Amino acid sequence: MKKGIIGKKIGMTQVFDDQGRVIPVTVIQAGPCVVVQKKTEEKDGYNSVQLGYGDAKEKHTTKPLQGHFKAAGVELKKVLREFRLENESELNVGDIVDVDTFAAGDSVDVTGTSKGKGYAGTIKRYGGHRTPMTHGGGPVHRHAGSMGACSSPSRIYKGKKMPGHMGAVRVTVQNLDVVKVDTENHLLVIKGAIPGPKGSVVTVKNTVKVG
Repeated sequence: MKKGIIGKKIGMTQVFDDQGRVIPVTVIQAGPCVVVQKKTEEKDGYNSVQLGYGDAKEKHTTKPLQGHFKAAGVELKKVLREFRLENESELNVGDIVDVDTFAAGDSVDVTGTSKGKGYAGTIKRYGGHRTPMTHGGGPVHRHAGSMGACSSPSRIYKGKKMPGHMGAVRVTVQNLDVVKVDTENHLLVIKGAIPGPKGSVVTVKNTVKVG
């Protein structure tokens, strides 16, 4: 991963290209991010930098993290993410990474947390079917039904499509195009939709081409 930044989803809108076509876009307030830690191959086995985003209050930061930021000599941050950047050898603790890292036309992968939908049954969560509604089906039309586990192995296999918490998972949308970079307001305008509700934290990285 050569370019990376942390940001916050502002919302969706639309812009027009040079030919007057409508382009649906997501606006991300990205950066400024500060380098909190620098990892090296000699000490940690690989090279990377840890970026911090968003100012945090001392009462909302754990004591170990407070010591981590104090050792780096930077202000408390809400979010920490690790990146392997192309210029990581040039970066030092305390340096700032901003949206000018990216340019219009870049292809990026955006990672965010999808909307949480609470506790859901198998039909809503996995698209299951109801049992027949006639001939004495009873009050079990939306139940999961038999799990197929008898005296052996006497348990439910992992990965079974059971009721449970739906949403609020990490999702990555790949190969999105950067339409515009607003360095003055720290904004990235990206074509298409990205996961997460308004105000949620996202990570933007450039797409790595394989082959």
